[in-house]
Amino acid sequence: MKAVTYTRFGAARDVLELVEMDTVSPGDGEVVVRLAYSGVNPSDVKRRAGSRPGMTAADFSPVIPHSDGAGVIEAVGPGVDKDRIGQRVWIWNGQWDRDFGTCAETITLPGAQAVPLLDGIDLKTGAVLGIPGLTACHTVFNGGEVAGKTVLVHGAAGTVGFLAVQLAKWGGARVIATARGAGADRVRKLGVDAVVDFTAPNLADAILAANNGAPIDRIIDPEFGANIDTNTDVIAPNGEICGYGSVLDPTPTLPFMPLMFKAVTVDLALVYILTDAQRSVAISRLNAALQEGALNCPIEQVFALTETAQAHEAVEAGKRSGAILVQTGAE
Repeated sequence: MKAVTYTRFGAARDVLELVEMDTVSPGDGEVVVRLAYSGVNPSDVKRRAGSRPGMTAADFSPVIPHSDGAGVIEAVGPGVDKDRIGQRVWIWNGQWDRDFGTCAETITLPGAQAVPLLDGIDLKTGAVLGIPGLTACHTVFNGGEVAGKTVLVHGAAGTVGFLAVQLAKWGGARVIATARGAGADRVRKLGVDAVVDFTAPNLADAILAANNGAPIDRIIDPEFGANIDTNTDVIAPNGEICGYGSVLDPTPTLPFMPLMFKAVTVDLALVYILTDAQRSVAISRLNAALQEGALNCPIEQVFALTETAQAHEAVEAGKRSGAILVQTGAE
């Protein structure tokens, strides 16, 4: 099979290499997926660059990057129903705690990590469901039902935020979003109840004004540290703040007493280590939203396998209006 690999950290154009490798035969409980698309996420480019926490080695065995992907099962190992051969699937945790991810023509992994893709849902969408889809779904619903509640989605024009807005609306919530410029225009088209410019001089006041002065029940935030003071001001008593990133301020100081006297739940989400129960709920919710046509997963650009370095650079550049994919094979 053709695969993109790296054996050291560095810039994408310096370390990514297209090579020929043997397809790994499936072991007990495993499947081989003939991949059509591989999703590129910020965590993938950070790992390749050596900037993700815990990445210290200078030289190592070949790594095939990327955790997300979609394709068709072409072989199964012992203990897997042979009826799964030919099944369209999407991948989660393709390159979490393992070397070989989805930036290749095939991937061999436990059958549970290859989720059946609903009829009518294309493989491009499938390649977005692993990290962005599950993160969005978990951050919206991990605290329970959101019907009748107000949900604030920070960074709503980003891939996760864009999906979270749609899922929260589908779940019956009133949704306030922070975004600006063209991103704000895209988010408004989703039918959010209000959009607030995140550069507003007094963001907390602007958020509360957008919600008719009422506090927020659940907050979803990709920049937990940078927004903690604002979120503390606007969160409702017994509300929940769910953070799934904190790049701008990775070591925030929490205003403990104000949070304490509102009995706020701080919910930190890491999609890779969801419990089996949490992941099962998120997958079921994603499937339901997709089946009802309530979830649109925009794609910014699809690169060829030979252009994987450019795909990494597109993710690093930011300011995207959709996901970045690498086409690894035919649909």
